Amino acid sequence: MAYTHLVVEVGDRFVGVITLNRPEQLNTFNSLLAEELHQALVAMDAEPRVRVVLLKGAGKAFCAGIDVNELEGKTVMEYRAWIEHMERPLVAISQMKKPVIAQLHGVAAANGLGLVAAADLAIAADNAKMGLTAINVGLNCVGPVIPVARCVGRKKALELLFYGDLIKAPEACALGLVNRVVPKDELDAAAREWAESLARRSPVAVQIAKKAFYASEDLGYQQQFDMMNEAFARLCTTRDAKEGVQAFFEKRAPRWEER
Repeated sequence: MAYTHLVVEVGDRFVGVITLNRPEQLNTFNSLLAEELHQALVAMDAEPRVRVVLLKGAGKAFCAGIDVNELEGKTVMEYRAWIEHMERPLVAISQMKKPVIAQLHGVAAANGLGLVAAADLAIAADNAKMGLTAINVGLNCVGPVIPVARCVGRKKALELLFYGDLIKAPEACALGLVNRVVPKDELDAAAREWAESLARRSPVAVQIAKKAFYASEDLGYQQQFDMMNEAFARLCTTRDAKEGVQAFFEKRAPRWEER
């Protein structure tokens, strides 16, 4: 499929790359980018040559939020449909079988930070900054704060939502918004290696782990154990589980089933 605001690539090591490609607009979301990103995520999830999706931005920034040029002249119902459309890729990531890693450089603001927080994992350049900045123009980030709050907790999420400050990558890592921080000149190589390392794991084990994690996240404590144990029991019946254990005893690399 041809995209206007994305560059989509499938590599030879089971990593698919989606690059937000509106660099002159700092990769801000417009309606077309939001639609294309949702389509690309769904397509990557169905692509047998992809086990891990790497999501990044072209130019100087990862994503500076939503393009405010689309704000004018809507009714309440139209604004509701519009913002849901913009947030659809954030929701889609949790519904995908395959893990998504956000590669963050420059700035991730507003919906851009929501996209980083919604990703399963995130790696950032050491000079990257991020924040829920919409409050600074009289709006708010009540959609993006949802995945942010699940990373950082209520108090810090509300601080980010109310003040709109940009925080630096080391603080974001300490808060749990990103997993790793690397020197900016090493970001591309480090992100690629991290994605390829995950792609070398059993696809079925990773996918069952992701699905069970999100499905159990809002359950009660005992119910979470029940769901996770059911997921583990199902995994134990798969070919990959048997192959992984056999490869361990035979001291060789496992040969995973393609999915």
